[in-house]
Amino acid sequence: MKDITLLKGKIHYVGVNDRSTHLFEGMWPIPYGVSYNSYLIDDEKVALVDTVELGYFDIFLQHIKAILGEKPIDYLIVNHMEPDHSSSIALIKQYYPEVTIVGNAKTFGMIDGYYGVESKRLVVKEGDTLDLGHHKLAFYMAPMVHWPEVMVTYDATEQVLFSADAFGTYGTVDGGPIDTQINLDKYWDEMVRYYANIVGKYGTPVQKALQKLGALPIQMICSTHGPVWTENIAKVIGIYDRLSRYDADKGVVIVYGSMYGHTEQMAEQLARQLTAKGVKNVVMHNVSKSHPSYILADIFKYNGLIIGSPTYNTQLYPEVDAILSKILMRDIKGRCLGWFGSFSWAGKAVGLLGEFAEKSHFTLVGEPVEMKQGMLASVEEQCEALAEAMAKAINNN
Repeated sequence: MKDITLLKGKIHYVGVNDRSTHLFEGMWPIPYGVSYNSYLIDDEKVALVDTVELGYFDIFLQHIKAILGEKPIDYLIVNHMEPDHSSSIALIKQYYPEVTIVGNAKTFGMIDGYYGVESKRLVVKEGDTLDLGHHKLAFYMAPMVHWPEVMVTYDATEQVLFSADAFGTYGTVDGGPIDTQINLDKYWDEMVRYYANIVGKYGTPVQKALQKLGALPIQMICSTHGPVWTENIAKVIGIYDRLSRYDADKGVVIVYGSMYGHTEQMAEQLARQLTAKGVKNVVMHNVSKSHPSYILADIFKYNGLIIGSPTYNTQLYPEVDAILSKILMRDIKGRCLGWFGSFSWAGKAVGLLGEFAEKSHFTLVGEPVEMKQGMLASVEEQCEALAEAMAKAINNN
């Protein structure tokens, strides 16, 4: 029988699928689930690259033993310490007590803090190597992609990059793990959303990592989430390169909150005017319905953003306020920003949105529009002016 776990050389896929969790990190919807990928190199010396989320350890161990039988694991390489990849370390140590854990100095600080695991340790630095027999491994540091201890492992023999969370995506691996074996349609938007949700703040570190790894010949990328990339390597690297440079398509995302429909009227007016000015990509998000995960993904996709809020208890509408903090947290650059708001008896929202605008790295566009109570012809004219300013700005950005 063909070994369906074998990827390349003596590298096997031993990851697992999570089809039960609703919110990744307790925040981000994963309607297609998520995979926790681990890789076993069954060489003269055996190396396990990363582990899986603790709740799936029994299945994980079955996958390992199906390949190794009772053969020991010599090395456990820990590229990333986020618990969805590291929480099985202590149990691996129980089943393979002689294993040597491989990581950098920051890795072991986190292992001590999280798990208190005593083990043989191999502390590696930039460019250090490990000879398994056929496979010759090298280690490269990738701090803040997206944790400070992150490193990647490069197999020079087979030109395989074990990339930690880099080049990952939401979505289970349905069937074989290699990109050529499965339908990839669901992954491309999920990759953008994964990046926007998880990695988004760290564009500069991602760029540094891409430059460092750019000189390496890579025939396969083994990320910790999603498919193993082979024929689609250039596309995947291109997506991460573009997102980490905050490059975007021309288009406008309108994000708004509305209690009684008045702020939504303004949002609809802006959308109509934008399309009248030739903007085809207009995406609207009511914060009471759209999850922030999808809003952030669209803000990464398009170069224009207009935010609207009613005044609520002399403050911003709470869900608008919440998405603003998530936007600022990601340090997004290169977007054009406009804003609008409505009120019934005390107008505060527009001023508070202005405070957000000053904190952002965005280009401020047009004049804010403020509406008291109902829609008037003068408000429609102001919406048209803001839409016109935005249409010009995104074409020149």
